[in-house]
Amino acid sequence: MNRSEIISQLKKNPQVSVLIVGAGINGIGTFRDLALNGVDVLLIDRGDFCSGASAASSHMAHGGIRYLENGEFRLVREAVKERNLMIQNAPHIVHPLPTTIPIFKRLSGILNAPLKFLGWLDKPSERGSLIIKMGLMMYDAYTGSQRTVPRHVFYSRTESLSRWRELNPEIVNTATYYDGLISNPERLALEQVLDAEAENPGARALNYVSMVSGSGKQVLLRDELTDETVEVYPKLVINAAGPWIDFANHSLGMTTKYIGGTKGSHLVLNHPELRAAIGGNEFFFENKDGRIVLIFPLYDQVLVGTSDIKIDHPDDARCTEEEIDYFLEMTARVFPKIKITREHIVFAFSGVRPLANSLAKTTGQYSRDHHIEVLNGDWTGLLYPVYSLVGGKWTSFRAFSEEVTDKALSFLGVERRKATHELPIGGGRNYPTTTEERTKYLAGLAAWTGLSNERLLELFKRYGTRVELIADFMKNTEDTDLTSLKGYSKQEILFLAQQEKVEHLDDLFLRRSMLAMLGLLNHEAVIEIAELLAGALGWSLQKKNAEVERTLRILADRHRVRL
Repeated sequence: MNRSEIISQLKKNPQVSVLIVGAGINGIGTFRDLALNGVDVLLIDRGDFCSGASAASSHMAHGGIRYLENGEFRLVREAVKERNLMIQNAPHIVHPLPTTIPIFKRLSGILNAPLKFLGWLDKPSERGSLIIKMGLMMYDAYTGSQRTVPRHVFYSRTESLSRWRELNPEIVNTATYYDGLISNPERLALEQVLDAEAENPGARALNYVSMVSGSGKQVLLRDELTDETVEVYPKLVINAAGPWIDFANHSLGMTTKYIGGTKGSHLVLNHPELRAAIGGNEFFFENKDGRIVLIFPLYDQVLVGTSDIKIDHPDDARCTEEEIDYFLEMTARVFPKIKITREHIVFAFSGVRPLANSLAKTTGQYSRDHHIEVLNGDWTGLLYPVYSLVGGKWTSFRAFSEEVTDKALSFLGVERRKATHELPIGGGRNYPTTTEERTKYLAGLAAWTGLSNERLLELFKRYGTRVELIADFMKNTEDTDLTSLKGYSKQEILFLAQQEKVEHLDDLFLRRSMLAMLGLLNHEAVIEIAELLAGALGWSLQKKNAEVERTLRILADRHRVRL
C-alpha cells in the first residue's frame, strides 16, 4: 500500500488501535512487534524513518561495559543478550566486532571505580589494566553459555605493538573483547518497517507525517509533503519521539520533562593509513579526561566518536569545531605517528540520546536504561492513554519494544501470539552463513535472474537475502551502471526509490544507502540519481531541482559535505 492509499484509507476509517509517534528504532521495533501480533497500528514520523536520534548512533551493538561502573547490571545483562540476538537475527548487518582497549596505566582507577559505583565520586578518571581486567571478566560472565562472541584477551605491550605497529608505544597493555558492528543501522530499521507491513495489512507506516494536536478521542495529523491534515481516533498513543518526547507531549496539551538528552557527534574519515592501522578492530578507550571514545572500522572508512554533551534542544545538534578538534587530538593519542586533519573528514553527524532527565553531575553518569512513562485520561483530559518511551539504545531496542508491546497488548486485551527473540530481520531471513552456502545461493539466483555472480555478490553484501527481491526487479531489464558512481546501477536505485518509501532525494543518500556517509557522492551522482528519482516518483523539473538544492543544503549544514 502506497502513501496516498494509506492516507485515503485513514480518511475513510480513522479508527486505529495504536498510534506510534516517532519512527526511530524504539518506535519501529514496537511497530513491528505489534504488527506481528495482529494489532492495527499506525506509525508516523515528521521526518523520514530513522532520521533523528537513531541515525546518529556509533554503529555498535554493545553490552555497555562501562555501565558496570554505574551499577546498571540489569542493563548490561539485557544488552549483552540482545547484542547476541542481533548478530543472530540480522547477520547481513550486525557482525561480531573485535574491540581493543589501549591501556596507558596499570593501577589507575582502583579507588575511583568503587566510589563512582557508590555515587560518591563524579569526576571521571582514566582506568588502568587491573580495573579493565576486572570489568572484562564480569562482562564475559554475562554472556554465559550463549557464547556468540569469544572471551576477552589481554596482550602485553610487546605483543600489542607487534599486532598494531602504529599504536602509541606508551601503552602498558591492550585488551581485546568482542561486541557487535551494526554496519547500516538505518537499513536495519527500515527493513523492520517493511517486514511489519508485509506481515499485517493493518500495520501502516508513514514518514513525513507530524502530530499537530490531540483532544478528547482525536489526534490531528499533518502530511508534511502536501500540508493535508487527517484526524485519527486511537485507543492508545505511544510517544516514541526520542529526544523530542516532551515536545510531542506538548502537542497533546501536556507538560512533561522526561528527557535530559546528551549530544553525541561522530566523524567519518577517508584515511587509508588509519584504516590499515586499525585493521578489523574497533579501538575503544578512555581519553585523559575519562571520556569514552572510539575509532571504528566502517567499510573502507574510519568512524571516530563520540561526545557526550548536555543539550537543550535536539534540533540544534551539530558537530562543532571544538568536537572535531577533540576527536582529532584523541585519535592522535592512540596513533601518534599518523597525521589526521580536517581534510580527511568526508562526513560528520550528531544526534541526541533520549536519556531520562537526571540530576547527575556528569553526563557519563546519566542512566542509559529505558522505561515507560504512562499518562492517562484522568490527568491529561485525553480519552486515550499515552505511553512515553524514555531512554533506550540501539542494542536493546528489541527488548524495550517487547516490553512496550506486552503493555499495549494487555491494555487492548489481546494475547501475544508471536515473539521476536529468534525472528530474523529483513535480509537476515534464510541467510547463508557459510562460504559454501553463499556460493550455492548466489549461483541459484544467477541462474534464475540472468544477473552475474559478481553483481549478485555486491547486492548480497548490501542487502542480505533481500537481494532476491532486487534481482527479481532487475531481471529481464538492462542493469545499466550509473555513469557517475561505480558499483551502483540504475535499476538498483529505481528499486530503492519505488519499493522502500523514498520521498526525498536525501532519504536515498542518507538512509536507504551509505552513499553519503561513506563519502561516495559527487555532484554528478546527485544530479544523475535525482533524474532517476524524478522519473520513478513523478517529480516535475521544478520539484527535481528543489530536491537537489534541499539535499546539498542538508549535506553541507548537518554533515559537512560539500559537493
